[in-house]
Amino acid sequence: MDESRHTASTTPSGGGSAATPVAEQVESTIADPYAGQRETAYKLQQGIYILFGVIEAVLAIRLILRLFGANAQAGFAQLVYGVTGPLVAPFQGLFGTVQSEGNVLEPQSIVALVVYALVAWLVVKLAWLAFGETRSATATTTRSTSTRR
Repeated sequence: MDESRHTASTTPSGGGSAATPVAEQVESTIADPYAGQRETAYKLQQGIYILFGVIEAVLAIRLILRLFGANAQAGFAQLVYGVTGPLVAPFQGLFGTVQSEGNVLEPQSIVALVVYALVAWLVVKLAWLAFGETRSATATTTRSTSTRR
């Protein structure tokens, strides 16, 4: 819960009677009961963006490797192509592949980048609708302490 505390102290001046308070302290605590739920929803959003960010990064690496004609037998290229193959598969055959001297432009990789970015945005919005909290409230607690001589 998000809390803020405010403390005020007063000391009366001059000589007072024995029943007069020497010091008085008032402490107020204000808390938002929905802050924890908002923080959890925010962390969920960030986790989704990180997951889709990794997917987007690997797809971008695939696009660059194919565009510059990387050796498909190299270990790194095999790893990237193996990981991204299933991600690009739904878009295979959507467009023709442009090839020139070993360099390949894969439009399906570009489409995959755009589609997965839109899917990430949609999933984050759905997660916010399901778990996010837009309400705000305050619960106030006040405690007063007096010290007497």
